[in-house]
Amino acid sequence: MGASRTTAPTLAELRRTTLYSEELGIRLARRSDRECFKWFLASLLFGGRISESIARNTYRSFARERLLTPRAILAAGWDYLVDPVMRHGGYVRYDESKSRQILRDCETLLDRYGGSLVRLHREAADAADLEVRIEAFFGVGPVTANIFLRELRPFWSKADPEPLPAVRDGARRARIDLAAFDRHTLTFTRIEAGLVRRRHREKPAARRPVRASVSPRRAAGR
Repeated sequence: MGASRTTAPTLAELRRTTLYSEELGIRLARRSDRECFKWFLASLLFGGRISESIARNTYRSFARERLLTPRAILAAGWDYLVDPVMRHGGYVRYDESKSRQILRDCETLLDRYGGSLVRLHREAADAADLEVRIEAFFGVGPVTANIFLRELRPFWSKADPEPLPAVRDGARRARIDLAAFDRHTLTFTRIEAGLVRRRHREKPAARRPVRASVSPRRAAGR
């Protein structure tokens, strides 16, 4: 059993990886504000101190409640986000603080960019400025920004975050030269997502119940 967890994936396997956004039915290829906001919301959830499965379930809870735009979320309010949305998704330990963060970030997006992440990308001077703008949202650090931007590489010209150290380490172990690929292609994005998923499968602790002391770098991309 131990060998199965440590065997490096093949390049062919990584090329077939389903992206996190695709798994949630988010169509980033449309390059629309609606789809980009869905992924932003999902990234905020994945960036929390919870497991990937809880993040996915909670995003789907937002979708069931039709809370997939900043205005709809603000209209719902904090109480409704906490219960039933977060509770039904299983996001119970950090439901209050995460709900507060999402509401503040929706307000910021509306105030600064008219609710448009496409506009945010357009106004960014370059890749570095784009990351600064994403990290300016309340509670968003480098890891959450990486989660959000890496799957947008094929669709946003300025989205080009550096692969996480864990991704580079996984590529080395799989004997894959990341520099040989155009980072703005779906192929690279799938390889990167595959290495992230592989890292999580190699860490059984990531599937244990959440504790207050758990590192914030556990969910997608950490």
